[in-house]
Amino acid sequence: MVTLPPPPEPTIAAIYAAYEADSADGHRAHLGASVIGGACDRAIWYGFRWASRARHTGRLLRLFETGNLAEARFVANLRRIGVTVLDLDPNTGRQWTLRDATGHFGGSMDAVAIGLPDAPKTWHVCEFKTHSEKSFLALQKDGVATSKPAHWAQMQVYMHLAGLDRAFYLAVNKNTDELYQERVHADAEAGLRLLAKAERIILAARPPARISDDTAWWQCRFCDHHAVCHGDAVPERHCRSCLHSTPVADGRWHCARQGHHLSRAEQKVGCAAHLLIPDLVPGTQIDAGEDWVSYRMPDGQEWRDGVIAPSRARVITHKPCRICGGTRFSVGPGKGPHAAELICSACQVGGRWLAKVEAAALGIGPHPSTDAASCHLNSPIPTQETSHAA
Repeated sequence: MVTLPPPPEPTIAAIYAAYEADSADGHRAHLGASVIGGACDRAIWYGFRWASRARHTGRLLRLFETGNLAEARFVANLRRIGVTVLDLDPNTGRQWTLRDATGHFGGSMDAVAIGLPDAPKTWHVCEFKTHSEKSFLALQKDGVATSKPAHWAQMQVYMHLAGLDRAFYLAVNKNTDELYQERVHADAEAGLRLLAKAERIILAARPPARISDDTAWWQCRFCDHHAVCHGDAVPERHCRSCLHSTPVADGRWHCARQGHHLSRAEQKVGCAAHLLIPDLVPGTQIDAGEDWVSYRMPDGQEWRDGVIAPSRARVITHKPCRICGGTRFSVGPGKGPHAAELICSACQVGGRWLAKVEAAALGIGPHPSTDAASCHLNSPIPTQETSHAA
């Protein structure tokens, strides 16, 4: 008989659950220097477009926190031996923030330092990392460029954007607390190549080619976007996955449909006019109109992505919008498992989800048998303005 694993200890389980509850949505506003050294351009593009997000366990989130907490100790170690370390930008009082000319690519340096015993008169970009035993041994054997090319690329980007020509890599073995150091010289050609790669990914309207078309390829199997890239999962619906939105100058996004720049809050929510970038739909495009695109799905059925025709639009009243307090909402296509949502007529942001069966009544989605009990609204959508109490 197979021995069952012991049940989780309640206190530990509660700690991990708290990390998961407090975790951010996993979407970064910019394309980070920490990922630009990745091998797959398509995966980097998916991350920039928020196609899907990593779902980390509480244990793993705590491990990430351990790495962040180690940074202060690294800084204290260096200052203890007389090194001048600036872990905050004196001009802002906050962490060093670097961006490229587009405003969409960059990152936050751990620190800059001068007075290192190896080269006391040279300013260095500082990069602090924690490593497992296996990773640390590989680092000692092969150096950072070979064993951790993404870390090497990150430092090249920081040196290029900061105008410095040296970086100091300081790492710790989490098992033994042994330290490793390496001074890295700036490679001007590599820096320019990495910035060009970032710009190419940022401006790409379509996802780049996969690193492999084999779904079992090891780099694909462990990718956060495997289900969207190789499977039939539909990406999240928001402005970053919409064909109407485009990254523009100064790190901003512009919506061609609405004709204005999008705040980060608006980007996360999207709107009723959302249309998925066709390459993100696991089907074949067969037709399109001004506000809709239809696809032939793998099961042979036709699916239409798009807004409700004006003649069939609905306006209802509902309890106040969570953003602006308005009570008039229009009905539009929804996200995820829901086929429709309510969009606040005043601010265009405060949507509330409707049930699938209600959306089906409007003809904007399939007729599922899913129970709608978990949705905000459980009664049929009215055909004229009325009042709801959710």
